[in-house]
Amino acid sequence: MGNLRQLIEAFIFAANSPLSLDRLSVLVEQPKAMIRPIVIQLQQQYVAADRGFYLAEVAGGYQFRTVVEFAPWLRKLNKDRAAKFSRAALETLAIIAYRQPATRAEIEYLRGVDSGGVMKTLLDKNLLRILGKKDVPGRPLMYGTSRHFLELFGLRDLNDLPTLKEFTALDPELAEADPLDPESVE
Repeated sequence: MGNLRQLIEAFIFAANSPLSLDRLSVLVEQPKAMIRPIVIQLQQQYVAADRGFYLAEVAGGYQFRTVVEFAPWLRKLNKDRAAKFSRAALETLAIIAYRQPATRAEIEYLRGVDSGGVMKTLLDKNLLRILGKKDVPGRPLMYGTSRHFLELFGLRDLNDLPTLKEFTALDPELAEADPLDPESVE
């Protein structure tokens, strides 16, 4: 079969999205228990080599990522603009990320404004997904974040989202704010 470490490295390098251990296991026809230590070893080797990229665990899988210090330079490579979000889109994403599953009515209650257009845009950009229908009268759709959301923000899973305590460490003014009162954060 050749060198398993090199094969795993090649699959991760060639993939368009993060590869999970399950998927790698199928691709290389080896058990996850054999693959996991190899991936961890690869991660350590890339960090120790002090390269311009590293092997990150994101969105339930593994993907090569460039180091953040080079972001301004790497933007020159792509003529596309970096992903920019309106304040409404970020508010909506944050509410859904922290409260999922959430209905449109719950999101609009917290934001205080109609959020249908923003939610449609986020769905179109594959940052949200429909999780089902809530078991209440009217059976409204429930929304959650997608795997693409995790990839875009470099998160392994939702547990990697910053806590309110971490936010308040960045901005002491937020410590006194009521998270349910939009007026208290402005």
